[in-house]
Amino acid sequence: MKKYLALLGAMALPLAACATLPADDPTPGVTASVPTDPKPVVGAEVLFWDNATRSARFRSMETFFPGQEVQASPDVRVLPQGTPLPASTRSAIESYMASQGTAGVIVLQDGKIRFEQYALGFGPEGRWTSFSVAKSFTSTLLGAAVKDGFIESLDDPVSKYVPGLDGSAYDDVTVEQLATMTSGVKWNENYTDPNSDVAKMFNVTPAPGEDQVVEYMETLPREAPAGEKWVYKTGETNLIGVLVENAVGETLAEYSKRKIVDPAGFAQPLFWQTDLSGRSVGGCCLSASLRDYARVGLFALDGGKGTVPDGWFAKAGAPQVDFGNGYGYGYQWWTYPGESFGAQGIFGQSITLYPDKDAVIAIVSNWPAATGTPLSSKRRKLLDAIEKAL
Repeated sequence: MKKYLALLGAMALPLAACATLPADDPTPGVTASVPTDPKPVVGAEVLFWDNATRSARFRSMETFFPGQEVQASPDVRVLPQGTPLPASTRSAIESYMASQGTAGVIVLQDGKIRFEQYALGFGPEGRWTSFSVAKSFTSTLLGAAVKDGFIESLDDPVSKYVPGLDGSAYDDVTVEQLATMTSGVKWNENYTDPNSDVAKMFNVTPAPGEDQVVEYMETLPREAPAGEKWVYKTGETNLIGVLVENAVGETLAEYSKRKIVDPAGFAQPLFWQTDLSGRSVGGCCLSASLRDYARVGLFALDGGKGTVPDGWFAKAGAPQVDFGNGYGYGYQWWTYPGESFGAQGIFGQSITLYPDKDAVIAIVSNWPAATGTPLSSKRRKLLDAIEKAL
């Protein structure tokens, strides 16, 4: 991994600081990205940016926070125009976009664009932040590390790859339990609580040679036996990132060049924020174009083009944890009724896959709040309407 200055980027909660990592041979097509207008944002401050600030920064996070820039694929996947969606469906999408602070919507079916529209100063050449949509990228890189033999088995203990967790509540947690968020380790993901784990996890300044994510996660207590309780934990996706980086010997951004960006045919560069230890933030904070988010959906529908084990997405996108009523959670992917699955991030980011219809819907947004049932319900209603029109 390259030596570079790093400001903190959490799940959705970037912090300002700097750190260095030892320099190795650079990965071709991946370069350090240093912010031109760094912002000393602390903890949950991002949740309190005003509407105009969010719209501006969500489409230019690399201006404010450091990370790595991953160049586009040399073999871009062409997305030809397909048959437009029915007029009534197009109208419903446009109405939703106008009322819900939506920056872009694209609908692909059979690899063709059936709808694409932008707002909020965003466009097809720009990038928008992912928030927790990045979790599904990290899950894919976990699968790639298994395929490449860097990770022997999902049944391995997490501490095999993250030895700093020895003696912690993660001692008896497997890689698969980490992937399904069923570790049983106690965690608070309340974005509005400044004392929540998600707000505090990157307040830790690591000791020299120590890992920032591990230093926080190793202090957490257990609340349930491993494998018995699901709790959404951004910190654990950050741990998956540490695990994959330790196993592979590259940052997630560097590994993604060969395992996602190139085979999925990205047309624009990917930006992935780094933390105080110089690691890519596994649970958050990459930025991509709307079409490239959709290309990730096509990549998953295609089975990963040999970069992950056979059947990986069929399992990763299936309800390993069943919430009832057709909803559940796989390997860092949310699962929905009808064998659909997808990635989600706060403030309205999503990639939704419909395997039975060979369709992908990608949405990037600036919702008025990070989360909320009224917001997610309106998105679900729109997705259902689009699915019926496919």
